[in-house]
Amino acid sequence: MLFLQPLKTKILTLIKSISGIRGTIGGQAGDALTPTDIVKFTAAFGFLMKQNQPTCKIVVGRDARISGEMVNSLVCGTLMGLGIDVIDLGLSTTPTVEMAVVMEEAQGGIILTASHNPKQWNALKLLNGKGEFISDELGKEVLSIADSDKIEFADVDKLGKRTLNDTYIQKHIDAILAIDLVDIAAIKAKKFKVVVDAVNSTGGIAVPMLLRALGVDDIIELYCTPDGKFPHNPEPLPENLTAISGEVKRNKADLGIVVDPDVDRLALVSEDGSMFGEEYSLVAIADYVLKHSSAEKLERLGYKKNTVSNLSSTRALRDITEKHGGIYNASAVGEVNVVKMMKDTNAVIGGEGNGGIIFPELHYGRDSLVGIALFLSHLAQTGKICSMLRESYPDYTIAKKKIELTPEINIDVLMKQVKDKYSKQPINEIDGLKIEFDQEWVHLRRSNTEPIIRIYAESQSENTANSLAEKIISDMKQFIKS
Repeated sequence: MLFLQPLKTKILTLIKSISGIRGTIGGQAGDALTPTDIVKFTAAFGFLMKQNQPTCKIVVGRDARISGEMVNSLVCGTLMGLGIDVIDLGLSTTPTVEMAVVMEEAQGGIILTASHNPKQWNALKLLNGKGEFISDELGKEVLSIADSDKIEFADVDKLGKRTLNDTYIQKHIDAILAIDLVDIAAIKAKKFKVVVDAVNSTGGIAVPMLLRALGVDDIIELYCTPDGKFPHNPEPLPENLTAISGEVKRNKADLGIVVDPDVDRLALVSEDGSMFGEEYSLVAIADYVLKHSSAEKLERLGYKKNTVSNLSSTRALRDITEKHGGIYNASAVGEVNVVKMMKDTNAVIGGEGNGGIIFPELHYGRDSLVGIALFLSHLAQTGKICSMLRESYPDYTIAKKKIELTPEINIDVLMKQVKDKYSKQPINEIDGLKIEFDQEWVHLRRSNTEPIIRIYAESQSENTANSLAEKIISDMKQFIKS
């Protein structure tokens, strides 16, 4: 993840990738996400959104994690205390809240979720009036206001009102069904059997609703009770998905669908229990979108046959994009950066290799629900089983390594030494250092959460990817030693 600016503690940090305040529940104020901290940062965000507005409305929604009800009460009460009207969606998803901000013509939104983090974490994800994560500039302003004494609350006659509205998941689904690329007839005709792992959060509400609306009636719900009791690590990585893999094979299902607690990351499991791969969720969906994006349609919607993902995502998206005659661009890591580049290049689809699908025809946010609808349309139209569809794409493997840092290491000098050694190769420095080697690449990024440099390397051979990463690590160790 990419951070805007670390606070004074190691636990509480403003995170640029989701533009919000994230921390663990409990402990002392200033050291974790305590009620005091929740009120402090909510008040700062609300005060900023209300400036120069005759009236102000903010949409709030949450995932199902255990602390959600407590955090929701504090957030809604604080906003009302500022004189702000609150549209409270209750249990919802990140993409649903993003869409609701626009539909409600609100000045902003707050999503209460720590995404894929374990149960002890929660966060305030902050949205602007477009339903998109706030910018680096606004994030810093929130921090500045939070540490100031200029926040003024409303008097008793001007308190905000709170309106409960639990209709937006259905509105979100209705908007997805209206997309012309979503082929409901083809999906229904296939009579898919699908297993869903929603890690006992709000995906347990939204994903089965969507599937039934798409004509999928044979649904096996695994961990779909939205009580926040995560049955496994909620990050949708292969090592956490052994249960659904077994269920897909045991039930002879066509597909397994996995979402994280706030439903903005999509992972898929093939009919044989193998991982389709988070990286390849975006690749497959982009293939479908690009294939069906005619010049006339693109011109009408203001898009081009371009795609965007971040620098640490698979090269397979570039391959697919170029096959369809489009142009691929890589952004810095972080959804905010992906969205900006998508807008700059008029990309018809984009996202991140962690299973984040951004389909701007619907909205500029990572959205598992629209990803599911587009993927099922693709799978139905091809007539292939899931594993065969996966085999039809360029097969790359990403090795993920790290190198520990000590205080005496000058990271800028170290990065320059690596850059100089490989100066004859194509190099991208918009986010750390990415070096390309024909069909392979390596990406070095300093972590702002740990004293490490992350090293990602990709190749069509797992051994080569690991060797490439280890070669760069060896170079860096040699530079440090010398």
